[in-house]
Amino acid sequence: MQFELTEEQAMIKETARRFAAEDIAPTLEEEERAHAFKPERVAKMGELGFFTCRLPEEFGGTGMGFVESVLMAEEIAKVSASWRLPFNMQNLGPSLTVAKYGTPEQKKKYIPGWVAGTQLGFFAMTESNTGSDVASMKTHAIDKGDHYEIHGNKMWISQAQVGDAGLLYAYTDRSKGNRGMTAFIIEPKTMKGCTARAIDTKLGLNCSPTGEFAFEGMKVPKENVLGKPGAGFQICMWQLNQTRLGCAAGALGVAGGALELAINYANERTQFGKPISKHQMIQAQIAEMVVEHQAAQMLVYRAAWLKDQGKPSQYETSVAKLAASEAAVHAANECIKIFGSYGYSTEFPAERFYRDAKSLQIVEGTSNVQKIIISGMACGFTPNRD
Repeated sequence: MQFELTEEQAMIKETARRFAAEDIAPTLEEEERAHAFKPERVAKMGELGFFTCRLPEEFGGTGMGFVESVLMAEEIAKVSASWRLPFNMQNLGPSLTVAKYGTPEQKKKYIPGWVAGTQLGFFAMTESNTGSDVASMKTHAIDKGDHYEIHGNKMWISQAQVGDAGLLYAYTDRSKGNRGMTAFIIEPKTMKGCTARAIDTKLGLNCSPTGEFAFEGMKVPKENVLGKPGAGFQICMWQLNQTRLGCAAGALGVAGGALELAINYANERTQFGKPISKHQMIQAQIAEMVVEHQAAQMLVYRAAWLKDQGKPSQYETSVAKLAASEAAVHAANECIKIFGSYGYSTEFPAERFYRDAKSLQIVEGTSNVQKIIISGMACGFTPNRD
């Protein structure tokens, strides 16, 4: 086993760390208060090659794989969990899915813009009554000959109200169950019949826009069907296995950021005549945070490595996502306790880490869903897939 990063991977990690420190951190608190999203920052991330994971060179790929993507996302999330989201919205979601299932024309038309960060991406599957049970979605597409007409709603969609092009999952034949679901590539700003609205009532991730779509007969050309009609559920599950890793990487970043913050504060804060890091109860909290973070880190890196080797990884990805998201919430919670009253204040980032961490137990499959996936494969009920 090789536990050290290559020279190139270390350089990639440092590039992301420096970008987070120099481009995000200086204005982050102001942007958090304003719930500000900066499309130009996504484009800058694209220029730096952040969205090139596992893509052919002809579409902007640079030879980087999942391990490199995890390393970059982790460093960004140490500073801002909001700014980890573009890794999924631009690369691990739309780009990789179209690269695997799309036609040559679809790949040429859409992937370069997502990779460059100049075309904001998204993927729409969640609805008001559809979360963990993806197959229960109500959005449907009616065959109109040369196009489909979309009716329904999607919500809790990252980058919905700013998105240029992304993926939509809808039923084309409900009588076939999940085999009647189809994936589409849509352009909500130019396809008539689509309205996007912002969701501003979130606990955290303030700099990552979240919204909902309302489809009232939106016309989608048949050349925008991704894969074959009826293959949408399979495509959706494959896509989630990739974006789930991005969430796990974000959780590593949040846990690592909260840990660093807690250690720095514990070394500076003095009570009873000595730094609180000298008190055993604080040491116990920090030790727990360190162990959980490092354990999750190995699990996430292993899942990324398996993907880069082309090996089945659904089982390992769910294990990694569960471990990392739970570690992130625990680390953020302990960080607040170590800060005491200051941890409860918006003056310090401890409370932001906690608010942002909670999302990671929900997105791309809740912790309960991960347990179902893990136990099913551990007990031999379902096979491990890519």
